[in-house]
Amino acid sequence: MKKSSFLLAAMLAAVIGTGFAPAFTSTAFAQQAAEEKKPDTTVRPEFMKAIPELQKLLDEKKYAETEEKLKTLDAMDKKLPYETFMLHRFRAIIASSTNNTELLAASFSAMIDSPYLKDAEKLRLMEGLAGTYYNEKQYDKSISWGQRFLKGDPKNASMNSMIAKAYYLKADYPATIQKVRDILAQNKADGVKPAEETLKLYASCYQHQKDMNGYASVLELMVEFYPTRELWSDLIYRIQSKPGFSDRLRLDMYRLLVTNGTIDDGAQYIEMAELALLAGLPAEAKQAVEAGYSAGLLGTGKEAAKHKQLRDRANKQAADDLKSLDAGEASARSAKTGLGLVNTGYNYVISGQAEKGIQLMEQGLVKGGLKFEDEARLHLGMAYLKSGNRDKAKEVFASIKSTDAADLGRLWLLTRPAAQN
Repeated sequence: MKKSSFLLAAMLAAVIGTGFAPAFTSTAFAQQAAEEKKPDTTVRPEFMKAIPELQKLLDEKKYAETEEKLKTLDAMDKKLPYETFMLHRFRAIIASSTNNTELLAASFSAMIDSPYLKDAEKLRLMEGLAGTYYNEKQYDKSISWGQRFLKGDPKNASMNSMIAKAYYLKADYPATIQKVRDILAQNKADGVKPAEETLKLYASCYQHQKDMNGYASVLELMVEFYPTRELWSDLIYRIQSKPGFSDRLRLDMYRLLVTNGTIDDGAQYIEMAELALLAGLPAEAKQAVEAGYSAGLLGTGKEAAKHKQLRDRANKQAADDLKSLDAGEASARSAKTGLGLVNTGYNYVISGQAEKGIQLMEQGLVKGGLKFEDEARLHLGMAYLKSGNRDKAKEVFASIKSTDAADLGRLWLLTRPAAQN
């Protein structure tokens, strides 16, 4: 048996931390105990005489002889309750010293069921058994004792975590998932950040069950609390790979990748720039190209000349577009649908005029006639985030009905500047 800190703490409580001292048979003492409603700790003189010898045998590590002596005491007629408790306590010491977990469990269980330990001491014994069985890979028993412990200390983080891991190690993934959900719910109620280990365990359960939707949902939690480039890349890839994901949102996917600093291929910057140009957003195309140059992924190698051509094209179109923004706004206002107002507004946002752009986008949505309204709402939410109004962005994202756009909106609420990752 691999001993643990659980067991050491438990044994200290069992051996010296009971808070009760035995007394010899006394009518006055028994009457006093009854009056004070305390458990009777009476021990007969003939029983008490054996205690020093038992202690000596334990000090000399003569466990077999100690057990024989205990059997003799156990055979005494009409044992008093506290005498029985003392026998269990001695056997617990023997069990711990000889790695006899079953004897330890039996002794601890009897001591816990007795009136001679305080509640805190009983909890330490339960904790000790749960930890001991866990170390011995007897996960069912570990879980059983752990659950019994939690009845007295339901919010104990260490025990809840150990039970979740025990379920996982016995390959009971549904039970692990439920336990982790309970832990996360308690974390949220207490305003506590989930442990990274807990989230990794959660994700692994879904992977074992080949539940990629569940796995993606855990990735969202992980990027919220423990973001890395790798996690963001994996999450965005899985959102994009969902059946039915609209190819129209490919530019939005790149926007998330850039924002979270997870693009590591020059071809991705090029595709993003080309998509932005096709969408009539040359200012964004320019930003994508410049980001690629800053990352050292564009402007070098055999394709350097092509990169320069794209850069020049994006710069020229962005400059021309900036000059015509006001004219574009006037044209959008006179259009039959709100599409022009939404697009012109987003152009203003990209060009650094977020407040004006948001107003136009809101007017475009009110005007209506939009074939892809959810995309417009997605971009409006992104505009509010750029302006620093997170609450309004959250409200707009919540109004999106299509799954793929809603997925991206939810991810935008998790984004941080790349420098913070």
